Formats: sequence, C-alpha cells, structure tokens
Amino acid sequence: MHGQTYLRLRRRLNEPPELPTWPDGVRLERFTESAASEAHALLALAYADGGGSVPSFGDWWSALTADSEYDSSLCFPVRDGEGTLVAFAQCWTSAFVKDVVVHPDFRRRGIARALLLHVFRVFQERGAQAVELKVEINNPTGATALYEGLGIVRITS
Repeated sequence: MHGQTYLRLRRRLNEPPELPTWPDGVRLERFTESAASEAHALLALAYADGGGSVPSFGDWWSALTADSEYDSSLCFPVRDGEGTLVAFAQCWTSAFVKDVVVHPDFRRRGIARALLLHVFRVFQERGAQAVELKVEINNPTGATALYEGLGIVRITS
C-alpha cells in the first residue's frame, strides 16, 4: 500500500438494494445543466477539508461532459425545502461512483445513505452486477464507515 492514497471499493448488486429513505425536507431531483455550477460549488465546499478535490468549474465541466462515460441521467442532485443543493452524486456509465458529497451542514442525517441506495438501484436496473468507487485512505468525513454500513467492501486485488 506504499504510496497508495485511495482505496477501491465495491458493492455487489446480486440482490435488490433496500429502498432509500429520504430524510424529511430533502428531495432528489433530475439533473439539468443549469445546476452544474451549483454542483461544482458543492463539490468544492465538501472537498475543502479533504476527501477529494475538484478543478475550476470550466475545467471540471469540460472534462466531465467530454468523458465517454458521462451521462447526465447519472448525476443526482438533492435539494432541501428552499431549493438549496445539499447533496450531489455523479456516476460513470461503468457503474462507478465518481463523486458523492453532502453539504457539511447536512451531514449525518441519512442523505448520503439514501443517495447511495438510489444509485445502487439505478445501476441494478441498468443491469450492473456491482458498483465501484474510490475513497481517500484518510478521508476525514466518515465516508468509509458509511460505505461499510452499506455493504461496500474493499477490493483487494
């Protein structure tokens, strides 16, 4: 593991994942390009204390939309009752969770759990056998515990 900064993780989808239970006051929405700058700002805020990084908006958006695995239907914004973006997940068509973030003021309310369960169901409906993601070894947000609680395990090979 010398020099390795990320762990690769996998969640098998051989059984239907449980239905997500969304906390009161938040809702999943369809992603539109008009929400891209909000999503970028949330990524930057959520990663400010570690756990990942995000380039400038222009670089991020250009790279994201030019990637052959980009599909806007695999971007999942979550808003509160006032319409503020409080969580966001972006996945690749290969059943890889590229980013999942929750606004620091909304963490530990079950939003990330519900969002990931939704992602698992979407990929199972698409015929995926598993979902994969990466997490920084020293992620300070508690993400690793969340992932373990959802049956996501470290890939050892």
